[in-house]
Amino acid sequence: MKQLLLRHKQILFFIIAGGLSAIVEIGSFKLFSVYLPRVFASEYNLYGIKYPFSNIFSTSCGIITNYFLSIWFVFERGKHSKRKEFAYFISVSVVSTIISLILFQILYHYVFKDAFDLGFYVLSQEMMSKISSILIVSLLNYSVKKKVIFNG
Repeated sequence: MKQLLLRHKQILFFIIAGGLSAIVEIGSFKLFSVYLPRVFASEYNLYGIKYPFSNIFSTSCGIITNYFLSIWFVFERGKHSKRKEFAYFISVSVVSTIISLILFQILYHYVFKDAFDLGFYVLSQEMMSKISSILIVSLLNYSVKKKVIFNG
């Protein structure tokens, strides 16, 4: 078991960094989705898009957290300069954000129709959509970041 963990250390650290980033993203989404509609009434439904600003702001928090955790714990620096590496990371993250926003809307409108009661916590339609879109996009992010940005 120890050998398996050592062999897949990078994937394990990516999962941990992704998990921590997801906690930041989900936590900030919860805060934004509760407080932003009080300031922007259209936040709940902007031309049929549910929680657009909450999604963008929370995803940005998650991206920044993930960047720093990735360079500190997950990936070794590649052949790119720090500036170019950061630009690539942000570019991939912007594309991932767009994919995540689209997935969120699809999941929110068509998949998760009701809240899910866990007994100790109730997952709302918004939270289930957000968590699911994060998990799906994470798979894409790992492979692109490893192969393109950090050349590993």
